[in-house]
Amino acid sequence: MSILDNGVSGLLAAQRGLTTAGHNISNANTPGFSRQRVDFAPRTPQAQGNGFIGKGVEVVGIRRVFDSFITEQLRASTSGSEQIKVFQELTAQVDNLLADPDGGLSPALQDYFSSLQELGSDPSSLASRQVLIGNAENLAQRFHSIAARLGDLRAETNERLRGVVAEANAIAQGIADLNQQIVVAQGATGGQPANDLLDQRDELVRQLSERLNVNTLVQDDGALNVSVGSGQSLVVGTTVGTLGVVRNAFDPGREEVALTTGGTSIPISDFLTGGEMAGILNFRDQILNQTENSIGRVAIGLAVEINLQHRLGVDLNAVAGGDFFQPIDATAPNILSNQQNTGAPPPQFTATVTDIGALTTSDYRLDFDGATHTLTRLSDNSVTTLATFPGGSETVDGITLGALTAGTIAPGDSFVIQPTRGAARTFNLAVSDPRTVAAAAPLRTAVAVANLGTGTIGGESVTNTTNLPLSGSGGTITLSFDPDALGVGIPGFTVTNGPGGTLAYDPATESGGKSFTFAGFGGVSFNVSGVPRSGDTFSIGDNSNGVGDNRNALLLAAIQTTNVLTGGSSTLEEGYGQLVTEVGTLTRQAEISVAVQDTLLSQVTERREASSGVNLDEEAANLLRFQQAYQASAQVISTANQLFADLINAVGR
Repeated sequence: MSILDNGVSGLLAAQRGLTTAGHNISNANTPGFSRQRVDFAPRTPQAQGNGFIGKGVEVVGIRRVFDSFITEQLRASTSGSEQIKVFQELTAQVDNLLADPDGGLSPALQDYFSSLQELGSDPSSLASRQVLIGNAENLAQRFHSIAARLGDLRAETNERLRGVVAEANAIAQGIADLNQQIVVAQGATGGQPANDLLDQRDELVRQLSERLNVNTLVQDDGALNVSVGSGQSLVVGTTVGTLGVVRNAFDPGREEVALTTGGTSIPISDFLTGGEMAGILNFRDQILNQTENSIGRVAIGLAVEINLQHRLGVDLNAVAGGDFFQPIDATAPNILSNQQNTGAPPPQFTATVTDIGALTTSDYRLDFDGATHTLTRLSDNSVTTLATFPGGSETVDGITLGALTAGTIAPGDSFVIQPTRGAARTFNLAVSDPRTVAAAAPLRTAVAVANLGTGTIGGESVTNTTNLPLSGSGGTITLSFDPDALGVGIPGFTVTNGPGGTLAYDPATESGGKSFTFAGFGGVSFNVSGVPRSGDTFSIGDNSNGVGDNRNALLLAAIQTTNVLTGGSSTLEEGYGQLVTEVGTLTRQAEISVAVQDTLLSQVTERREASSGVNLDEEAANLLRFQQAYQASAQVISTANQLFADLINAVGR
């Protein structure tokens, strides 16, 4: 009978081997499937007086070929690959938008300043003025279209984030369901691994890692715990937390990822480091916000600089120029209160752009800890302690925080200030009538016809509109040369009207020219040169007939090449160009990273397949091996049967 038992055990073992090999072959293309292997062991031998007699083979178990280290590498590579792919995809859209010759800002800026230069060539032309207004309107529309497209991208990121979160929740629930099945199955078989269920669960964990980076821990009963973020539990056994999208505490339009477990919701956006979620959030924080802020800074800088200069000119009606663009410097900053603020009544204060050169592209957070008010520049976390706010105003990076006008800032209250975020959307033209374009300078100088000397006057300009026009503040300013204007033989000019007083000017030493400025009187500046005679007079008056005057138009056009941004180190076009370069560089880096991550993922996938995947050639060899073992065991049974028959026949005789 021992021969028959040996044959039967071998037959059953070979049959189990054939079944397992067939199972492997059938699942060769099943995602996440790990090939399975039958573990054999000899049965406990039977003791005899002269030794032990073998009792055949038994199947100890069937286990999958699985490498936990490679599996963790695969999950990490999957998370990194999906993150950079999403980031690159979204960043490329911004790069294409900014660099588009038809939709970008650079061509519209160039057309606008070219129109100013053409106006400088023919300031009396209504056609040139109309072209300028048309190009200015086109520029405003370009700002609006870019802002609208960036707004669409923000809505798209929110929508994609919600979709990915929903997918992650479904996968997490699937992992919990499989946990329950695995615990039951392995408990019913005395701890034997539920191979196919384990593979299904590992595949779900891999799919979850496409959405966000995860960490796993296997419990003693076979269940798998999954944590996300900085260690927050998403799946614990059969208990599942819920990922959700919530509004930012400051900005209702900014959505964040939160994890709810046991009725407690924890924001985890700042702790996500991989997967599609991190790619979406990184794009929003690193590219989208920065782009909107940079475009807004250009819009504010252009409106402020053009308006300042346009107000210093006069139009075809001899009227002082007004704002060329709608002023947005004082209305641009958004002040967003933390929803958890407790100050009552709600505090009220203003934030105003007061220095374009110092203005950055960062957002800021205002905090009060009960003793000190601080302002943190969020781009680099640089902190400024506010000494006078909220009792008085204070300026940081070109942003002036006005004194508190109502309410109270309570300890723990915080606010986010966005100086430039919405400026591009509010950039609009203020001039519609071509005649109101202030191309002429506000003042004109003249030399009296009766003068006997060679003195000349010119180069008149102003820096502000205080006391202008002169006709409303005392009339034409007259300079009369007097060899003893300042007494004790010091020559100069006696000033009538305007600021009055005297100006020192010695023809013997200064005939090559001298500049003067009435600092408190509109910042009026002018130059005097030559050798005037006693009694010679010069005048500075309102430019009441500036039809052919192009001086202010030239000054407006010169803003194109004036360094007004970044502490006076870059022009408006350079400020935009820096943004285009930065986004283009990040896009290119992302493209390279995508290729690198794809290579890493491919390598890890190949390692996983080499370790755990099904090799059809190997399985074909296993089929042949187990088939031969099966046939051999059958032959043993046949031999035992023949021996038994021979014994019966012998006894029967």
